[in-house]
Amino acid sequence: MVDSRFFSILRTVSLQLNENNVQWALVGSLGMAVRGMPIEPNDIDIITDKAGAYEIERLLSQFVKRRVALRTSERIQSYFGILEIEGVKVEIMGDLQIKLADGSWGDPPDLRQHKQTVQVDEMSVPVLNPEWEYQTSLKLGREKKAEMVKTYLLR
Repeated sequence: MVDSRFFSILRTVSLQLNENNVQWALVGSLGMAVRGMPIEPNDIDIITDKAGAYEIERLLSQFVKRRVALRTSERIQSYFGILEIEGVKVEIMGDLQIKLADGSWGDPPDLRQHKQTVQVDEMSVPVLNPEWEYQTSLKLGREKKAEMVKTYLLR
């Protein structure tokens, strides 16, 4: 069962982003949990585009722990920032790109193409489709997560 704080935070975030027409979706463990997968999230991951990342930072400025900036790791590049709401870390990822086998960066996901809506605690919440989560987990070498999503897809 998901900690009720996550739904409270999700309500706060969702209201702000939807009222301001920000393109966004849940990904990661909370995105999987709201679909009914048996997982306990420990943070909230939001995917958006570059403009959306900066808009989320502006709209929820009172919660900013790490300002949005282009950050690059070995496998991932995005306009990344961190909020903290009710003691829960909320990660913002704008224009997320994954490093491909040839060393180039893949295109950010088209949110409009991959986004689905689920009903959560009387809210309509955008999530990226499980197939995108599965493919991304494989590309990042996250086999355990990929297997969990694959099991969900096959049910």
